[in-house]
Amino acid sequence: MMRPADHPAIPAPRIGVLLINLGTPDAPDPASVRRYLAEFLSDPRVVEIPRLVWQPILHGIILTTRPKKSAHAYQQVWTPEGSPLAVHTRATAQAMQQAMPHVVVDWAMRYGNPAIADRLAALKAGGCDRILLAPLYPQYSAATTATANDAAFAAMAAMRWQPAVRTLPPYHDDPDYIAALVASIDRHMAALDFTPDALLASFHGMPERTLHLGDPYHCQSMKTVRLLRDALSLPVHMSFQSRFGRAKWLEPETESTLARLVSEGVRNIAVVTPGFAADCLETLEEIALRAKEVFLAQGGEKFAFLPCLNASGEAITLYHRLLGRELSGWID
Repeated sequence: MMRPADHPAIPAPRIGVLLINLGTPDAPDPASVRRYLAEFLSDPRVVEIPRLVWQPILHGIILTTRPKKSAHAYQQVWTPEGSPLAVHTRATAQAMQQAMPHVVVDWAMRYGNPAIADRLAALKAGGCDRILLAPLYPQYSAATTATANDAAFAAMAAMRWQPAVRTLPPYHDDPDYIAALVASIDRHMAALDFTPDALLASFHGMPERTLHLGDPYHCQSMKTVRLLRDALSLPVHMSFQSRFGRAKWLEPETESTLARLVSEGVRNIAVVTPGFAADCLETLEEIALRAKEVFLAQGGEKFAFLPCLNASGEAITLYHRLLGRELSGWID
């Protein structure tokens, strides 16, 4: 049927995939970091303290002291192409677009740029009336997966004509995820000039109260490690990094675990960060630099940081299978 001459233009229907990661400042300078931290630390999913109590602390102490220190940390890992997290997430989206040419693949950050609302609007404007939201967090947490979905739903609340949406569930125990981790670990360890005595799997920390409130992150992280132990031939230990504030956090802590392992006779170690889809400040500065210093200062001899999946062949195979599964019924 022919449309009336005055009918508004409507693009052909398409299917979109939006890869979502945590976020990054636009530049490694205090002003950019301050803007990023203000958005990040104002999210009630991230800091579960009453707003009237938290906001004076955030703006009175944290945002006047932390940006300079964090900017220095970002400067140590920043690349000519930009923030490592943005570089790797963009590369992943580009590789996935090549692997899945029948859908539109885009990427966004929960905090900072490109914003989730902006990329959803672009997908919708391009004709995507069905969109898979894919937060790249293997283990579910309200502070990561849920808040990414929150931001997407909030953006759609302002749309008159909303797309149909699906969300990628956590994949902490998916056989394809474990296989991708094992293949990546084996590949990077084969390139080392030493044989590690053990492997440490370090996950991003969460306040312990999140576990008691029902967040499955701790349990899902433990299951990932159990499956890695079953698949790998060397001892696999587990820890949590990136603490902030005075609250009690999930144990054991990464740097104290490294010190303990040295005291128990581990001299050569490799560290992997299975909860991160892409390398970022927390992996490159906190682990590859600072945790290495701790391990060597305690008497360790060889330390290797094993990169995240990033946009590797293992990652693209994994995401092709995960996304293809979740798109079932929308695509053949």
